[in-house]
Amino acid sequence: MTTDSGVPLPGGNSNAPVRYGDRVHRTAGPWTPTVHAYLAHLRSHGADAVPEPFGFDEQGREVLEFLPGAVPAYPLPDLVWSEAFLEDAARLLRRVHDASAGFPRAGGMWQQPAREPDEVVAVNDFAPYNLVVRNGRIAGVIDLDQASPGPRVRDLAHLAYRLAPLTAPGNVDGRTSGPRERGRRLRLLADAYGDVAPAAVLVAAVPLLDEIADHAEAAGRPDHAALYRADAARLAGDAEEVLRAAG
Repeated sequence: MTTDSGVPLPGGNSNAPVRYGDRVHRTAGPWTPTVHAYLAHLRSHGADAVPEPFGFDEQGREVLEFLPGAVPAYPLPDLVWSEAFLEDAARLLRRVHDASAGFPRAGGMWQQPAREPDEVVAVNDFAPYNLVVRNGRIAGVIDLDQASPGPRVRDLAHLAYRLAPLTAPGNVDGRTSGPRERGRRLRLLADAYGDVAPAAVLVAAVPLLDEIADHAEAAGRPDHAALYRADAARLAGDAEEVLRAAG
């Protein structure tokens, strides 16, 4: 299916992404100029795995570089559960965070609120469904329009939630495993990112899940809210066992 010679891309939620050759056109928002400046900053500071921004088209849509490859979709493929994918994701997140630390905050408009401590520009949705895979390895990250200043550990908690994973058994988006395995993978993630304790990631995860549940509830998705609350309750209940396994 094509639209105006463009090819609609899967995902994107409300952004309606359409590919035209090597570029993607998506619905923009008032935060888009700030996000484009952020992407350009990342690329100029060593994190070139993000799309290059190209401004706006005649319809007012944002224009971004198309990153070739496959983006994992649910149900997540086995590749996503490999240790190599987990460690690649953590290392890429570290590069993005480090490159963002010097991005000027004054005058910027963000889709999500800024949070304290303001250490980096947090991606706020660094997850498998936003990672581009080529030849079995992570080659890029897309959909950074949720970014806003905040702490490193919040992004790490989200990534651990998706990849350890820290989901309850009833959540089909995760993978059922015991505290020992989740703790082991949490340690792998923390070590690959560097300079962070698994305990700090785990402590940040429960309030993050509660916040996501509140957002889902407000958006009229009570089923999603219930899943996140169940994940948060399960994690709070066995956090000590997970941490013991993480060492």
